[in-house]
Amino acid sequence: MTTLQKILGTELPLIQAPMAGIQVSAMAIAVSNAGGLGSLPCAMLSPEVMRSELAAIRAGTDKPYNVNFFCHTPPVPSTEREATWRAALAPYYAEYGIDAASIPTGPGRNPFSADVADLLAEFKPPVVSFHFGLPPVELLARVHGWGAKVLASATTVEEALWLEAHGADAVIAQGLEAGGHRGHFLSHDLTKQLGTFALLPQLVRALKVPVIAAGGIADANGVAAAMALGAAGVQVGTAYMLTPEATTSAIHRAALKSEAARHTALTNLFTGRPARGIVNRVMRELGPIGAAAPEFPLATSGIAPLRAKAEAQGSGDFSPLWSGQNATGCREVPAAEVTRALAQGFLQASR
Repeated sequence: MTTLQKILGTELPLIQAPMAGIQVSAMAIAVSNAGGLGSLPCAMLSPEVMRSELAAIRAGTDKPYNVNFFCHTPPVPSTEREATWRAALAPYYAEYGIDAASIPTGPGRNPFSADVADLLAEFKPPVVSFHFGLPPVELLARVHGWGAKVLASATTVEEALWLEAHGADAVIAQGLEAGGHRGHFLSHDLTKQLGTFALLPQLVRALKVPVIAAGGIADANGVAAAMALGAAGVQVGTAYMLTPEATTSAIHRAALKSEAARHTALTNLFTGRPARGIVNRVMRELGPIGAAAPEFPLATSGIAPLRAKAEAQGSGDFSPLWSGQNATGCREVPAAEVTRALAQGFLQASR
């Protein structure tokens, strides 16, 4: 049994990556019941939906599970920056007949807060994970106060050491291959980002807490390789995106099953923060990293109506088609089957 299994209370040192917009409680329940740590992404859920999903998990499994939140500092909206962003998108608004003046502005994603902690205290989830650092000291103390273990993502050695020093019980080594939002929080310099198998051994050497490998791990061989480099466990996301428990849209599923999935890039066009997704029209034409995009999460509102119009026509040209660099593990089988297949990697590593 790894140290991570003892911390999480799970049969397997395997975490299903929380994927906002791709899954809710059904995925978490299936993975937890299969021996892994199922996760519920909460950053985009209203309090009412969050309470409903947590109740569903409690009814669906008696195994440990994880809830995940963002810890970003909400930016101060800039009228000038928003106008620049709308101007960059203006040709597309014209193409789809969208009145830019009618598009509301808004955050789209909220950071972990006292109100959320109050709600969680009703359920006392056994594991809480954070992206973009950790919440303020008093909020983290509340999470630890009901006995929860805390996980957080690091993309550099410096971030990992910071997380260890500030209360993380284990650190997720998020390699550059990983799909979705980068978890960096000490520096926005993307040249400091490392691949999983370069980052992982450095974190293992630097930290006393367990290190979880994430990014590019899609099958048992990838799991075994991570464990050979000293990981206490793995976190896997993309491999679960075609399962029936996932809420991945038909357009997104088609992209994951196509040759397009071989080409991913970091982009800030959809939210204002670098995240890895399958390259599509807007990423090609504006460039994946756009200086005009407002700070996270303010870019979302400007591109949202384009996404809606295009998707109504069956197109993913303006959709965030999140995916890691290795989508080869994506299979249209139940999440429990994906979990069991990945678990073979732990057996390989122990031989």
